[in-house]
Amino acid sequence: CRGAGETIPDPCRKCGGDGRVRSRREIAAPIPAGVANGMRVRLAAQGEVGPGGGPAGDLYVEIVEQPHDTFVRDGDDLHCTIRVPMVDAALGTTVVIDTILDGPVELTIPPGTQPGEASVLRGHGMPKLRASSRGDLIAHLDIVVPTKLDAKQSDLLRKYKGMRAGEHTEVMTAQSEHNSGLFARLRASFSGR
Repeated sequence: CRGAGETIPDPCRKCGGDGRVRSRREIAAPIPAGVANGMRVRLAAQGEVGPGGGPAGDLYVEIVEQPHDTFVRDGDDLHCTIRVPMVDAALGTTVVIDTILDGPVELTIPPGTQPGEASVLRGHGMPKLRASSRGDLIAHLDIVVPTKLDAKQSDLLRKYKGMRAGEHTEVMTAQSEHNSGLFARLRASFSGR
């Protein structure tokens, strides 16, 4: 009787007297906005039926995110890399980013943009789970310096270099790099300057 208290003389051939039959079915699983890789969504009473006609258990769906061609997710923020020609970085430009949720969005790259800088588009990232706000879209700017120049382009750059006579190549000391580089920007952001 398997603890049921009675013996079934002629058990059902489909379930063998267990009161349940294995079968496959498709159900729609509502996935909330903002879920991330590895999270689980609980579908109440959609699991296996309990023995002897008992209540059904829960079904857990594990989320596996597919990688995106352009964006990399970091929590609620999205990161992308934009290759900017040297001239556009010096003069400034506008680039259109085809975002996941908002469609095409313009990003203004200001004149004098330096290699390694990032521009932030607030509120254009992923939705936050169980909240109405969204993360940011962070565009990392990769300044592209031309590797091959024809004679006319080289001549124009030499003329430009001649107009900027005060600038020259120099080896930075550790102390000067510490005061004017990345560390200075980080220190200023933490101290509120």
